[in-house]
Amino acid sequence: MTDHYYSTQPSSEHDLKKVEFNLRGVKLSLFTDSGVFSKNRIDTGTELLMKSLAITPDLHTVYDLGCGYGPIGLFIAKSLPETKVYMSDVNERAVDLACRNAALNRINNVEIRSGEGFTPFPDLRFDLVVTNPPIRAGKQVLYALVEEAWESLTPGGSLVLVILTRQGAKSLETKMFEVFGNVVETEKQSGYRVIASKR
Repeated sequence: MTDHYYSTQPSSEHDLKKVEFNLRGVKLSLFTDSGVFSKNRIDTGTELLMKSLAITPDLHTVYDLGCGYGPIGLFIAKSLPETKVYMSDVNERAVDLACRNAALNRINNVEIRSGEGFTPFPDLRFDLVVTNPPIRAGKQVLYALVEEAWESLTPGGSLVLVILTRQGAKSLETKMFEVFGNVVETEKQSGYRVIASKR
């Protein structure tokens, strides 16, 4: 089996579903499908990340990196209607779902593209880069994303991500400290840690 949620074009049969969630006063209905990450529900790590995010009006540009079917980016976009939220994923099925979910929830302040890492929006700078990263893609991929995030953030901008402790949280924290010169753990629950660095 070479079909992963970070495959460009999943080959699994479609199995369209809808999940609903209400978090911090934001209600979303989201279509999901087979071949995308956490198709049956918003996963624990993603929910913890959304619960702990500082959602403030000074965020003018946000990048949801590896957006899947869109829960994080659409949650931020609905919370901050004046903010432009950029979203991308290598998985084209996930990107199609994210676009559909933006329309379903009448969210217009988003731009969603397919592609890897920061390549979908090469000339933009962000006040916040947020991600539930593709751990199974390997450390080299994750470390490259940390380095690219630093390059793509505005001064004072932050990278915020969630990771399971047992899947390399400590080594990723070390990498973030090497690149940014700072790292903090903002939340932890059920084996997940939300960690952040500021440029």
